[in-house]
Amino acid sequence: MATLQLPGSTRQSTTEPGRGRPPRSFESSNRRLKWAMLTPALLFVGLMIAFPLAYTVNLSLTDAFGAVNAGSSHVGLRNFGDLLTDTRRFWPAAWRTLEFTVGAVLLETVLGLAVAMLLRKPFRGIRWVRTVLIIPLLTTPVAIGILWLLILDPTNGIANHLLSELGMPRMEFLGSVGQSLPTLMLIDVWQWTPMMALLLLAGLTTLPEEPEEAALVDGAGPWQRFRYVILPMLTPALGTALVLRAVDALKTFDLLYATKGPGGGADFEVETLNVYAYGLTFDYQEYGLAAALLVLFTLVIIGVVVALRRRATSSGRKDA
Repeated sequence: MATLQLPGSTRQSTTEPGRGRPPRSFESSNRRLKWAMLTPALLFVGLMIAFPLAYTVNLSLTDAFGAVNAGSSHVGLRNFGDLLTDTRRFWPAAWRTLEFTVGAVLLETVLGLAVAMLLRKPFRGIRWVRTVLIIPLLTTPVAIGILWLLILDPTNGIANHLLSELGMPRMEFLGSVGQSLPTLMLIDVWQWTPMMALLLLAGLTTLPEEPEEAALVDGAGPWQRFRYVILPMLTPALGTALVLRAVDALKTFDLLYATKGPGGGADFEVETLNVYAYGLTFDYQEYGLAAALLVLFTLVIIGVVVALRRRATSSGRKDA
């Protein structure tokens, strides 16, 4: 409350500008109320993220085996050392994970970009085409695995029947050690290329038309307009789509397990890091070793995301 200053008095009012505590503004009160309402949700989400990570890291430093609640002792980094020196299962699984991810994502990006360019200009029936495109995305990976198992069956599958009609030799597909991983990569491409196409199509619709029209006036051909005008402007959207799809491809498990079963096949021919971690956990009950593998795998995913984001950022700066 403001105080009155009597004539002759040396006492000054507490509301004098520059003196005392300033009155609380509406913005300040609103900001404090916002944080007070957000804090419980942020704490809950933080705990839900931090607790599993901390538990997995702690478990990776133990020799937990047989049951999670059974007695275990800390063994330091021994599990990580065992994995990094395992040339029979870990490194082949890591290589298959990289091979599957790079091969599938590259094909999906190229095909998705081509489809997005075709769908960029409106035409009659474009809504039906877009609807058909998202059908593979709505199907579960397990259902897709069973569907392609029937199609690619070496004896009774329709794929070999069509090859025979065309005069081509029959193939083993998922029944072959050498053909299983490439076949699964193509199945992944069939399922996820529409997602890349839709992401890139969304990026294309946000691009301004003036630079392409100016290039057209200057006599640039279709490839020159795509290479030097559209692609540089599309780089941010392309980088985001690559990061999203690469992380998802690294984590592929359902399709591999539904088609090849435990261990990724009798000769571990499609065993990736995810399939290997599942086997260590639920087939062999090697919880400490499995946790160490998951920690390493998480670090790999973080490294891939950082590398792709830096690559996309540097490409965008060069093209700017």
